[in-house]
Amino acid sequence: MTRLRERLADDSGSTMPLIIFFSFLCMVLIFLVVSATSLYLERKRLFTLADGAALVGAEAFALDQVQLTPDGARPELHDAEVAAAVRSYLATAPGARFDGLIVEQSGTLDGRSATVTLSSWWHPPVVSLLTPEGLRIEVTSVGRSVFH
Repeated sequence: MTRLRERLADDSGSTMPLIIFFSFLCMVLIFLVVSATSLYLERKRLFTLADGAALVGAEAFALDQVQLTPDGARPELHDAEVAAAVRSYLATAPGARFDGLIVEQSGTLDGRSATVTLSSWWHPPVVSLLTPEGLRIEVTSVGRSVFH
């Protein structure tokens, strides 16, 4: 009985399982943070592209489409012109390399602002059991031209 107590009181070698467990936990946390950061940055890149496309779409009007109102000059936008301007911008935009880039929506809802919705696939830098192989991300941006 005393020998058993001595063996149970001896804690030599008990730190190795703790080191292994916490090392594994740290690696899992690092992979998750890297994946979350990658997703955030990819969404920001896609939003920047959509923002530029919305700005180009908001300026897709001819000068004879500008109406004078009591509040000032207002451009009149049309869906076809906005969509054509967005397509042209995306074809020539620098850094517009996204996996499966789709223009979900491009047009005008009120005739004064251009709305652009883009989506693409995001793939994590490290695929693991805790992160998916990829997600479809979607962003929407609205641009409006204003005369001063």
